[in-house]
Amino acid sequence: MILWNVVLAGGVGSRFWPLSTPERPKQLLPLISDAPMLRDTLDRMASLAPPERTLILTNASLRAAVLAMDSTLLPDNVIAEPRPAGTCAALAWAATIIAKRSGPDAVMLCVHADWAIGDVAGYQRTLLDAATLALRERALVTVGIVPSRPDPGFGYIQPGALVHPSVHRVARFVEKPNRARAIEMVADGFLWNSGIFAWCVGDLLDEIRAHTPEVQAALDSAKGNMTDFFSVVRSIAIDVGVLERSSRVLVMAGDFGWDDVGTWAALHRVRALDADNNALRGRTHVLDATGNVVHAEHSAVVLYGVHDLVVVVRDGLVLVTTREKAAELKVLLDSLPADLRGP
Repeated sequence: MILWNVVLAGGVGSRFWPLSTPERPKQLLPLISDAPMLRDTLDRMASLAPPERTLILTNASLRAAVLAMDSTLLPDNVIAEPRPAGTCAALAWAATIIAKRSGPDAVMLCVHADWAIGDVAGYQRTLLDAATLALRERALVTVGIVPSRPDPGFGYIQPGALVHPSVHRVARFVEKPNRARAIEMVADGFLWNSGIFAWCVGDLLDEIRAHTPEVQAALDSAKGNMTDFFSVVRSIAIDVGVLERSSRVLVMAGDFGWDDVGTWAALHRVRALDADNNALRGRTHVLDATGNVVHAEHSAVVLYGVHDLVVVVRDGLVLVTTREKAAELKVLLDSLPADLRGP
């Protein structure tokens, strides 16, 4: 099996304002460990495929910053999308690159750069199992996470007919539900839609050819030119453009402490906590304060008698909200004057 790692590392992560900016988005920030999240992701994937078979898909504006993060990255393997065009376009283009270098039977493992993983060894075993399954069954494989809670912030997958132990055909994908529906789906055995995929690149391109005119037309007209491809391709998510339309999709369950770190509040789940259940980064002093998330850069934060807050300090700007409201940060950003919001 010829295995390739493909890491999606685009986007800005606006829900991590004021720390995350277009020039320094969350995947380049040390939000969980002392290293950028992208660096943590590459370290987790290093045992699965070597650097020459690892692609990073990012925005054109971030290519220099990604390369500067690690001098060992291969410039030809950092793919800079001229414009955001959805995950289907990005993964289709990655598949064409891999097919040219390693042939249509090469297996592509797709992950995102902004996850937290609790059990790294379990994660690596599951990805290898998914890759093996994709090659053996010539299927498009997704890893559905066994939910640890009914979370309305995630999409869900309903497992269908059993194919192998812990492997099912996909009955359907469900967009982010309300909390009541999330509770019902977890009770009914639905899995979180993680965005972890494994497939032979030829199989993915075959399914795009059969089911995804939004992308196939651009592949045909571009004739191998990335700029031409991204200038005309229609934006669509891989789930919608391929997985919901294909009959070759399998889901296998994964349980390795996965978390999509989407908001400041999520850091309370994935960072080390102090004795009072606070997730602290930077110079802090707390007294009679519990359940808080603090991220202080080049400053100090003192908390006294407060609970379940998010406090972020950067460059003279202080954000104070609650863990509950942190998921709605876009509402705040839309209300801010330009001089406070920043670029």
